[in-house]
Amino acid sequence: MQEQKEKTGPLLADLSDQEAAALCRELREELIRDVSRTGGHLASNLGAVELTVAIHRVFDTSRDRLVFDVGHQCYIHKMLTGRREEMAGLRQYGGIAGFPKPGESVHDAFIAGHASNSVAVAVGMVQARAALGQDYQVAALIGDGALTGGLAYEGLSNGGQCGQQLLVILNDNGMSIDRNVGAVARHLAQQRLKPQYLSFKQGYRRFMGATWLGRKIYRMTHSVKKALKQSLLPCSMFENMGFTYLGPVNGHDLPELTKTLRYAASLKEPVLLHVKTVKGKGFAPAERNPDAFHGVSPFDPETGAPRKSGGENFSRVFGRTLVRLARNDRRICALTAAMVGGTGLTAFAEAYPKRFFDVGIAEGCAASMAAGMAKQGAVPVFAVYSTFLQRSYDMLLHDIAIDGLHVVLAVDRAGLVGDDGETHHGVFDVAYLNSVPGITVYSPSNFTELDRMLEAAVCRYTGPVAVRYPRGGQGSFQADAGDASAVVLRHGTDITLAGYGMEINDLLEAAARLEEAGIQAEVVKWNIITPLETELLIESVRKTGHLLVAEECVEQGCVGVRALAALEASGTAAKTALVNCGTGYVPHGAVPILKKSLGLDGAGLFRRAMEVLGREE
Repeated sequence: MQEQKEKTGPLLADLSDQEAAALCRELREELIRDVSRTGGHLASNLGAVELTVAIHRVFDTSRDRLVFDVGHQCYIHKMLTGRREEMAGLRQYGGIAGFPKPGESVHDAFIAGHASNSVAVAVGMVQARAALGQDYQVAALIGDGALTGGLAYEGLSNGGQCGQQLLVILNDNGMSIDRNVGAVARHLAQQRLKPQYLSFKQGYRRFMGATWLGRKIYRMTHSVKKALKQSLLPCSMFENMGFTYLGPVNGHDLPELTKTLRYAASLKEPVLLHVKTVKGKGFAPAERNPDAFHGVSPFDPETGAPRKSGGENFSRVFGRTLVRLARNDRRICALTAAMVGGTGLTAFAEAYPKRFFDVGIAEGCAASMAAGMAKQGAVPVFAVYSTFLQRSYDMLLHDIAIDGLHVVLAVDRAGLVGDDGETHHGVFDVAYLNSVPGITVYSPSNFTELDRMLEAAVCRYTGPVAVRYPRGGQGSFQADAGDASAVVLRHGTDITLAGYGMEINDLLEAAARLEEAGIQAEVVKWNIITPLETELLIESVRKTGHLLVAEECVEQGCVGVRALAALEASGTAAKTALVNCGTGYVPHGAVPILKKSLGLDGAGLFRRAMEVLGREE
């Protein structure tokens, strides 16, 4: 690998087809072994092994820009670019990330954790290349799933008009673009990809372009060919956008794929290469059930069985509660953005198919659809990960909040999520949801509270409501704190500890540690964080004279800042501390490790409380 890192040009340019095929077998075996230990995105990477190797036979990714979409299929790319030995630490705290990360390697052209933006980013790189007079190739690797997002088409619309070298590689492992066009189309598409045809096309273009008459004849024959092609081939949409369409090509036929990539790279125009792959290729359990092996925990590499059972979690509780509520109210509908299983909606989709809507990777569309449904009398519940809800912010403000529509946001994966890192932590919704006029935001701390709060959000409100809850299972605090916006869980006289959601578990642990040190802590829990009830907090702090607020969110716009403002406005003097995720981004790693590093675990909160009190441990 060291020699590959130091050489110039494509890393695998010197490999024969046989050597490249052998490398693919090695990489696939290593991938299964490594991900079985660390967990991660398996099926998507198994399907992209030959494609990634072919890309590295053609492109020099230290210069050429390869932009991944979502980026969860970048593992083979990482293994080929000097990180093969680091795969044992994949997604582990201090190890390499599960997504492209420019800080890790010059070969990672752009950060990627969300979907549908790769083409737009690549178009920006193409325009920068032209403006600065530089010379390198730009390719965007996008999956068919990411094409369900509208941003992908905005990028294609602009990319097709740029008139410059731009390669978009469509990794199609499920969307059958050519499903209904028949045998003639498939035959013609195959003919277009034969080396003889590609060589003839290049030579014909050069020859006819040498004279004025030749150029005129070429334009005429090209127009005739284009008209015939659009009537027979499954490529008219892309070509209407301005792309030269190539494909479909077998994404597991390495020699054919490499030749086609080389031809595509030789064209100085926008090109879309359509590659057909099999998700989970080479690992029978993943091929049989690719959705289950999209993102996996550690598993047995022989059988595919998980090493640990998943157990109960907030997403499943949400799904069961929504099914229960929908039995008695036909107005209740559920929406998601390509996250049916992840958000716990599988049972709802089966029970009420006419009231269930999966819009694909299009969160903005889901929010606007929910607004339209609410306007006409339905009660839509949009289940979405916190990190992906960010893309719906304009719709929250414009489509939902202005008219005070009753849309329920089920905000899954709120707070720290762990191994997926910066792009997936749900640490921004506390701030941006608070800025939405008229919204109510619930934050349950356990399954019982989630059930009750979701029922309140669906059945008792008329305006926008969000219920935010974490990934995974509940902690030791499993009591129902009741309907009040804020409650005192534990009485004390020396310091007030305040928080919400799962952080309550750590605050209660800190209070127990403080009690062992002879200090009585009062624990205040917020059930609703927007609008924020502060009277109970002010009353507590006036008694204790000290306050510590802990929460899994960024510092800007956090609940603690609002609490301190309320104390100031009330004239309440106190020594205070805010413990949160800070002003930057939180890296990837297991949640307990991250909380310890941020001082958000019980031990860290105990130490910080002692500092506020001016006491030695």
